[in-house]
Amino acid sequence: MSYKSILVHLDKKTIAERRIRIAANLANAEEACLLGVAMIGISTQTFQQAQIDKKDPVLASHLKFLHERAARFVREFETIAKRMGVESYEGRVVDEEANQGVSLLARVADLVVIGRTDLNARSPIVSPDFPEYVMMNAGRPVLIIPPEYDKDVVGKRVMICWNASRESIRAVVDAIPILRRADLVQIVMYNVDNEPDVNAELAGSDIALYLARHGINVEVLPPQKSKRIGDALLAFAREHSTDLLVMGGYGHTRFREFLLGGVTRTVLAESDIPILMSH
Repeated sequence: MSYKSILVHLDKKTIAERRIRIAANLANAEEACLLGVAMIGISTQTFQQAQIDKKDPVLASHLKFLHERAARFVREFETIAKRMGVESYEGRVVDEEANQGVSLLARVADLVVIGRTDLNARSPIVSPDFPEYVMMNAGRPVLIIPPEYDKDVVGKRVMICWNASRESIRAVVDAIPILRRADLVQIVMYNVDNEPDVNAELAGSDIALYLARHGINVEVLPPQKSKRIGDALLAFAREHSTDLLVMGGYGHTRFREFLLGGVTRTVLAESDIPILMSH
C-alpha cells in the first residue's frame, strides 16, 4: 500500500509553497508522481450555460489574466519540485473553479494536498468552503495544511481520533503510507461509552493490533471525555507534539450546502495542525 499519485492544489506562492514542499517530500518518500493543479478560478461552462461570448473583449481580457495567473502558479510549482528532486511531476492549468476542479481531478490520485481556508485573509481563488467541499466530494484522502504551518514534513508524530466508524477506518487505512514512517502513532478515543456500536474495552486494542501488523509503532492513549470534542482534541494533540491528525470527515452534502458534524467543523475551522481526513 503506497501513494503513487499525489495531487497538490496551487495558488499564489506565499500561500502554496509550504504545501507544495510537503507534497514534494511525500512524493519523494513514496516514489510517486506529483501533480500540481492551478484552477483559473471560474468554470468556462458558466459562459456556455449563460450563453456568454468568450470573445467579448472585456471577458477575453479577464480570461487571459486568469490563465496567466494560473500558469505562473504552475511555473512556481515546477521550480520547487525540480529543486526538491521530485523525479516525476506535472503542472496543469485547469479551466474550472477550485471546488469542482480539484474534487474531480482528485479521483485519479491517491492523496490530495490542499490548504485550510484562512478566514482572516479571504482568497479570490478559493471559496471559504473549499476544504469541506473537497473532503466531501473527492472520494479520496485529503491532507489539509493550515496557513500558519511552518514545516516541510508531516507525520512524525501522528494522532488518530478513533471511534470505529466507517469514516474513521477509511481515514486510518488511507493514512497507512504515512503511518508506517511515523516515529509514533497515538490513538485517542472520546466519549467511547456513548458509541452504541463500539466495545469500549476492545476498540483501542483492536485498531492498535491492526496497525501493528502493518509495522506501525502505535500507542493507545487513555479514553477521553469531553462535551466539546473538537476543541479538546486540538488541545490534546498540541500537548502531545502531534504534527498530523488523522480522522474521519463526517457530514453530508446537498447541492452546495454542507451539514458537517461538530467535531469535523471545529477541526476544519481551527486546527493549526495538518489533518488527514477521509469521508
